[in-house]
Amino acid sequence: MFSSPVALFFAQVTNAAAAGAAGTDASGTALGVAPPQAPWWTNLMFPALIIAMVYFALIRPQSQAKKQQEEKIKSAKTGDKIVTSSGIHGLITNVKDTTVIVKVADNVKLEIEKSHIDKITRPDSGADAEKPVTAKVS
Repeated sequence: MFSSPVALFFAQVTNAAAAGAAGTDASGTALGVAPPQAPWWTNLMFPALIIAMVYFALIRPQSQAKKQQEEKIKSAKTGDKIVTSSGIHGLITNVKDTTVIVKVADNVKLEIEKSHIDKITRPDSGADAEKPVTAKVS
């Protein structure tokens, strides 16, 4: 119907002017009468949804992973292979309340805080995964 943007603009302006003369605003509601408002709780739905998404996507998985790591560190026992947060590899030889004695090499033992243990490998679970695989050549 309208071929140019200028004609479309003037059509909208004349429609708005005609609506103003008839006592209505551009949306077609009577002047002086407010449109019905949504309930107050609908304004809280979007922020609550965003907060819930952030909690379930970021906060909850991190807290669960931290809890699992703490439980694993508490269950550290003699004979477990560990890697500390600073990258030291060793074998636990003694477990104390807050520290562990780690054998790093022959005649070299370090006392390390339990909170600095990053990974624990138990000899009975996963020892096969750590062994190098050798291929037989016929």
